[in-house]
Amino acid sequence: MRQAQQGLGRPVVAFEANEHQLVAVGNTIHWSKTWRTFADFLEDYIKKTLGGEWGQAELGKSLADRHPILQWYDAFLHHKAGNPKGSNGLHSGPITGAVRCYLGLAYSLYLLSHNVELQARLVARLKDVKQFQGAYYELIVANCLIRAGFLLELEDEADEDMKHCEFAARSQTTGKRYWVEAKMRSVAGRLGKTKQDGTTSKDPTSQMTKHIRGAFGKPAPDERMIFVDLNTEPESGGGEPMWADKAIRRLTDSERGRGDGQAAYIFTTNMPFHLMLASPDPGAAVLAYGMGIPDFAKPEKQRISEWYRQKQKHIDAYNVLRAIQSYPQIPETFDGRPASEVFDKSRRLRIGDTYFFEDAGENGLVGEVTSVAVGEEDKELYVAVLPKDGSDGVILTKSITESELEDYRKYGDAYFGAKEVTRSEAKDIHELYESMVKSYVDSPLERLLELAEGRPDIKHLKSLGRDDIVLELCEGWVAAIARAPQAPASK
Repeated sequence: MRQAQQGLGRPVVAFEANEHQLVAVGNTIHWSKTWRTFADFLEDYIKKTLGGEWGQAELGKSLADRHPILQWYDAFLHHKAGNPKGSNGLHSGPITGAVRCYLGLAYSLYLLSHNVELQARLVARLKDVKQFQGAYYELIVANCLIRAGFLLELEDEADEDMKHCEFAARSQTTGKRYWVEAKMRSVAGRLGKTKQDGTTSKDPTSQMTKHIRGAFGKPAPDERMIFVDLNTEPESGGGEPMWADKAIRRLTDSERGRGDGQAAYIFTTNMPFHLMLASPDPGAAVLAYGMGIPDFAKPEKQRISEWYRQKQKHIDAYNVLRAIQSYPQIPETFDGRPASEVFDKSRRLRIGDTYFFEDAGENGLVGEVTSVAVGEEDKELYVAVLPKDGSDGVILTKSITESELEDYRKYGDAYFGAKEVTRSEAKDIHELYESMVKSYVDSPLERLLELAEGRPDIKHLKSLGRDDIVLELCEGWVAAIARAPQAPASK
């Protein structure tokens, strides 16, 4: 649950003492009596990082003339005022563009300072409206890489004798090192850009090729990751962005012009939160492409088993994709516990713990919880309990509150302390396939061959290694599910 909230970077270091909440950021301790949520801390942290004097000077200007950060701050305060505190004393409301912009920036600043170093030069660029856009997008990319489990190595931006990428990133998953470049399309009237330094073109892909060419023009001794943001309006209703086909054509054309050995993972993003401050936003859009990498994110049909093999080969890039899609993923609590337990004081059942169930039988029952199932429609828990008196196990029912149910939907079986996820809901055929592979990946070869009996390709399967047999079997099962007729919707 902590990783679901905080990602794979350095964990939040926080504790309570003398009625104060304390948070360590790198080697610095921050504290307050008023912080209840991690967002409370971030609100103070960004003000301290940017400087109160600078912020007050900006607030003295008309709203239209303020720095974009202070415009976001104004929209953020209006959002909080429009969502009064609930019974637990906390503001609750939809995530708007202002929330993602303001708290997202605050969280990115925190992550960089806590995991690497927050350079004074970067903060100065943020406060300079002419340099703000570039620094802001670099922080978004750093946020995503840190949460995806990368260790960042910052470049010396003061060194003007040579071109260099924004930073390097080493994967804690594979050990590979990547050189990272991050660029956002400059549009007149957005994020401090004017007609002098921003385009008026309506084509969101108009600067892609230039940014990619510029990224390849910088020396990189290791593999590359290039991030290009289109800075365009969000799509209404979700689905594939309208710019996707044109972006793929530009990426393909650019790939044809690259020399041998010039390869990169390209992430084309659209982080449109600043364009809809007062309304709920659809989140980030991202298109991945392997430039010079023939087996990553190419628009072609392929077997799902081959897709899975490619995902394992390029797992670093897939982890980055997931982090972009969940940006900024701000923690709710300081210690990774679910919100219902911290703020609503709910008593969360944990598998492996022993409880006294006073409503079980005439005298109650003391037993260990061995598993928990959730009936979401009737808001009931079905709890398997092994009594401590040696009697047979029983199934007990308990009610679950809406806030507890919300946390269960976020964390799945981890909410009840399960070490292995035994219940998951696949969003698409790829997730279903992955869950099946995970279920059978450790099965003995003899058991796998038993499951394969009766298949027309049984001789071929017997010639494969155990891991390949798992992939082939699961592919067949998923295909059968996909072909099965769907039951008609009930009236």
